[in-house]
Amino acid sequence: MKVLLTTIFVLSLGSILLAQEGDKNWFNVYGFIMTDIGYDVNRIQPDWYDVVRPTKLPTYEYEYGSDGNAYFSARQTRFGVQSGVQTGLGELFTQFEWELFGTGVDAGQTTIRLRHAYGQLGHFGVGQYWSPFMDIDVFPNSVEYWGPNGMAFFRNIQFRWMPIMGDTRLTFALERPGASGDQGVYSGYTQLDEVSPRFPVPDFSAEYRSAHDWGYVEIAGIVRYIKWEDAGIMDDIDLTGDEMGWGLNLSSNLYLNKDNLFRLSVLYGEGVENYMNDAPVDIAIEIDTTDGEIMIDGVALPVFGAVAFFEHNWSEKFSTTVGWSMLSITNSNAQNFDAFKLGNYALGNIIYYPVPNVMMAAELQWGMRDNYNNLMDDDDYPEYYLKNADIFKVQFSFKYNFSHKVFF
Repeated sequence: MKVLLTTIFVLSLGSILLAQEGDKNWFNVYGFIMTDIGYDVNRIQPDWYDVVRPTKLPTYEYEYGSDGNAYFSARQTRFGVQSGVQTGLGELFTQFEWELFGTGVDAGQTTIRLRHAYGQLGHFGVGQYWSPFMDIDVFPNSVEYWGPNGMAFFRNIQFRWMPIMGDTRLTFALERPGASGDQGVYSGYTQLDEVSPRFPVPDFSAEYRSAHDWGYVEIAGIVRYIKWEDAGIMDDIDLTGDEMGWGLNLSSNLYLNKDNLFRLSVLYGEGVENYMNDAPVDIAIEIDTTDGEIMIDGVALPVFGAVAFFEHNWSEKFSTTVGWSMLSITNSNAQNFDAFKLGNYALGNIIYYPVPNVMMAAELQWGMRDNYNNLMDDDDYPEYYLKNADIFKVQFSFKYNFSHKVFF
C-alpha cells in the first residue's frame, strides 16, 4: 500500500510540475470492486477455479479431484490512475493500473498484479500496454475474467510509434520478446537440459484500423525471431536452432444499430502462442527421419483462432451477450499424446444495471479441450487419460465502479 500511495503522489506531483498555466491538465482515479460467485459443474486446475481456460482442463481422470465446486472470488477488483498534461510536444499521458488476479508464480492467489505502466507523449509511447497485435475491442461484455481463448490478448512492454491517431489509427511497435517450448516425448533427456532460449531482437508488431459509422475493421501483424542454443558440454550433438514466428489478426466491431453489436476476429500464425489469450507453447520438438537418421529440431507451432460474439441491449438497464471462440494448434510429431490441440469457449449472460456504476450479472460458461491423441490405436491410449475434457459453470457477478477526474 505504501508503494501504491507513493506512486500516486509521484504521478500527481509530476503532473503539477509539468502543468502550464491556462492548460487543461487532468488527473483521474478509477477502478471497480467486483465479486464473483459461482459453481463449477466439472473441474479445472485449482489455480484457475474462477475462470474458463481450456488449456487448464484435466488430461486424465481425477487429475484435479472430483466434479462439483462452489467458488467465491474478488480477484477481478481493479484500481488505476491516469494523468494528462499539456506540453509543447503534445499531451503527456500516463497510466498505472493493477488488479488482484494473480498469475505466474502468484497463480491462484488474490494479489496485486500489474496491468498497465505506460506513458505517451504525442505520437510516441513507452511502457507496458496493449500489444498492437491484439484488439481489446473484440473482448465481449461478459463477466468471466479470462475471456475468449481464440483472441490475441497480451499486455507487453514496448516502444510504439503512432503516426495516425484517433478512431482511424496506425501503430508500429517494438515489443519485449519471449517464447515457451515443449520438449514432448524427449522431456527429461539430459541433452535438452543444456538448451536455452535467446532473443537477440525485439518482436515487431503493427496495426491499422479503419473506422466508419457502422464500426471498424482492423488488420494487425507481428514478426518475431526465436532462437535456442545448445551449450554442448555433455555430448557432441548440437541442438542449436531458430525459427521465425509470425501472425496476422483481422478483427472488427459491426453495429447493426445502437443496440446490436457483433465482435469478430480471426487469426492465424506460427510461433505466436504467447500472444494468445489461452494457448500452449510457441515451439515444440519435431522428429525428421528423411535421411534414415533421427534428427531432432524445434518448429514454430501453427495456431488458428476465432472469436464471434453478439451483444444486445434490451433497455438501458438490461443487456445480453452470447458467443463462441476457438483455438486450434497444429501439433508437431514429437509432442505427447496429451498435448493441447483444440479448445472451445462459449458463454451467454444477462446483465442488469440497476443504477449508474452498479452491475449485476448471471452467466453460463462452457469450455472444452481436445488433446493431440496421436496414438495409432485407441487400445494404446493409457488408462485414465482423457482424449478431451470440458467444463460447465454458472456465475453471478456484482460490480461497483468508481471514478473521479480532476482538472487543473
